Amino acid sequence: MVHMYRIAVKCCLAVPAPIGWLGPDSETGSKDGWALDGEASHRNQGIQVISRAADILRLLGRETDGLSLGQIAKSVALPRSTVQRVVAALAVEGFISTEKGYGGIRLGPEILSLAQATASDMKERLRPVMKRISEETGETVDLAVLDGDKMLFIDQIVGSQRLRAVSRIGETFPLTTTANGKAALACLQREHAERLIVAEVGERDSSLRTPGEILDEIEQIKNGALAKDENEHSDGICALGFAIKDSNGDIFALSTPVPSTRYERLKDSLAEVLGRSLESMQ
Repeated sequence: MVHMYRIAVKCCLAVPAPIGWLGPDSETGSKDGWALDGEASHRNQGIQVISRAADILRLLGRETDGLSLGQIAKSVALPRSTVQRVVAALAVEGFISTEKGYGGIRLGPEILSLAQATASDMKERLRPVMKRISEETGETVDLAVLDGDKMLFIDQIVGSQRLRAVSRIGETFPLTTTANGKAALACLQREHAERLIVAEVGERDSSLRTPGEILDEIEQIKNGALAKDENEHSDGICALGFAIKDSNGDIFALSTPVPSTRYERLKDSLAEVLGRSLESMQ
């Protein structure tokens, strides 16, 4: 699993004390128990380094295709030499990974392992919603997360219908032909979504829809429409879905896959249930 999650590093700063002292500090070793100006400067430098590292991590979390040193420096408004030092330190700790060539700096495995707890928490929060949708519709409900340039299937409530659509947890899905993928794209900035769409469409038959047509559909989802897949990803399977973004910026998508044989009959009622569920979470 790569480039899946983001974290935000938060620093809590105390209100600055008058110049010349910071306050009692048992670790300073100073005779009167107060931190001196030199020690205050050292601490502020440490906080600044953490802040810069956090800015870089957040940026890489948004730009899942990876960035060069120059691109990072421009985006965070820091000298390239400063960015290089911070990136090198983060790479040693495994928080980012680097690859040769353009766009080679990405989030690393340590960030991903730390973020697993967040994904697990989100699954627990969404499971009651998924269960309620499945109980009301009798259909299977899937949960996927945006994982770089694809959707990663992470949870499922299997429907009660005898003929039902069931996928395997851990399976990945494309973005432009699935309901969960389109819903996730609608949560991204247009430029980011367009880049992912162009890259994916370029890998398949050009007789399918153009990036511009897909972007038009994504705009409709941004404006409140549910995402849909009508026999696009798999012939015989249709789906409706929506996506939400958590406090860390990770994008999770709920979708209800339905055999095409009953989709036309059920799509209005499915849309009503999914719409209510989305409203309840906002």
